Amino acid sequence: MLILQTPGDFLAHVGQKLGTSDWFTIEQKHIDDFARNTGDDFWIHTDTERAAREMPGGKTIAHGLFTLALVPLLQRKIFRVEKRGKGLNYGSNKVRYTAPVPVGSRVRLHQTLAAAERSGNGTRITTRCEFEIEGSDKPALVAEFLLLINDE
Repeated sequence: MLILQTPGDFLAHVGQKLGTSDWFTIEQKHIDDFARNTGDDFWIHTDTERAAREMPGGKTIAHGLFTLALVPLLQRKIFRVEKRGKGLNYGSNKVRYTAPVPVGSRVRLHQTLAAAERSGNGTRITTRCEFEIEGSDKPALVAEFLLLINDE
């Protein structure tokens, strides 16, 4: 894990790999909860019986937005800033869902620091995020994720 003292310390790491998270298993409960909370209950995500008959591999697949929403959770194992104020998700750029994530898959997040700049009372960072699916040559998701971390 990369441990930084202040948000401004990101400036020295631009272009570097920040790290890789632990594996996270996508369970049907995660998919069902996300569907219930967002209203995206299309059968490819929630109907396990129909997926068994009609989906490649016979499994439901995770929502792409669910996978993207895992960034804050998984990046906690990649970096930490010791002396900091609030953090705000600032947005995402170039989000591409490049492979389906079948239920039961294990994914992990790889992050590289694409950019860092001082912004007001903090530092805005842009990380290149790639979600690896265990056993697959193709990532599930590639995106730039923007985060503004204020100083103390």
